[in-house]
Amino acid sequence: MTRMRTTPAGSRARVSGRYAVEHAEPSRLPSKYDDMPIREVWQVYRRSQAKDLRNYLMERFLPLVRYNAERIYARLPDEVDIQDLMSAGLFGLMDAIDAFDPDRGVKFETYCAPRIRGAVLDELRSMDWVPRLVRHRTSKMDSARMKFEMANGRAPTQEELSDTVGLKGEEFEKYDRDSSAVGTFSLNRKCFSSDGSKDVREIDVIKDESQRNPFAEIQRKDVKDLITKGLSRAERLIVILYYYEEMTMKEIGATLDLSESRVSQMHSSILARLKAQMHHRSRELEPAT
Repeated sequence: MTRMRTTPAGSRARVSGRYAVEHAEPSRLPSKYDDMPIREVWQVYRRSQAKDLRNYLMERFLPLVRYNAERIYARLPDEVDIQDLMSAGLFGLMDAIDAFDPDRGVKFETYCAPRIRGAVLDELRSMDWVPRLVRHRTSKMDSARMKFEMANGRAPTQEELSDTVGLKGEEFEKYDRDSSAVGTFSLNRKCFSSDGSKDVREIDVIKDESQRNPFAEIQRKDVKDLITKGLSRAERLIVILYYYEEMTMKEIGATLDLSESRVSQMHSSILARLKAQMHHRSRELEPAT
């Protein structure tokens, strides 16, 4: 990636990611300013704004760009290019050099670090298609869900989530809708490293949810026939709706016109009978001694 920026002198400075990688190293050519105390170098630069002195300061502090970019890059997915982050960090370094005042008694390394990180983070935000407001709302909704789950041991309903967040009606619906924004990523990004020379990509391990394993389907049907054999119609429906349709006891009761407690009672009775049957069959299969 190549970016353009207007310097204070009015010229256009072209900074690329490749430049950042090739030049953000500690080694550099000797300069006539090497023997000068750094504070004196800053004083001279503040008075003259000389381009060669500015370039000297850029080269001297370029390793700070690499250091801060790599710290941020360590927490990012693989599709983010560190060269782009270092390129953005160079602009933060240039801004810090132009604005630094040595008379304030602060070391330049301390002063420029937030500028570099800020420029890198601004670059990351420009790469993100989701607005910052949506990210903020997503974080707020996720925090509310986690808070409720930690307190109650289960996921909240929409009404309970609304009470936890403290929003009602259309305002809550807007927050909930924004927090469901869909993220995108490349299928060619690295999923994990393999023993060979080729990395495993997301597209290599993606699961096709539209396809079902026929052997697993037959096993699932056989198990259902086995556990529902000998049950009444209502008992069979309770087993199928609870374990196969993943309905709650309350929903099953409404479907069968039974109370929730009655459904729970019948469910416990079914499990006790199935447990006894399985125990009896296991004893029959034991080899005779």
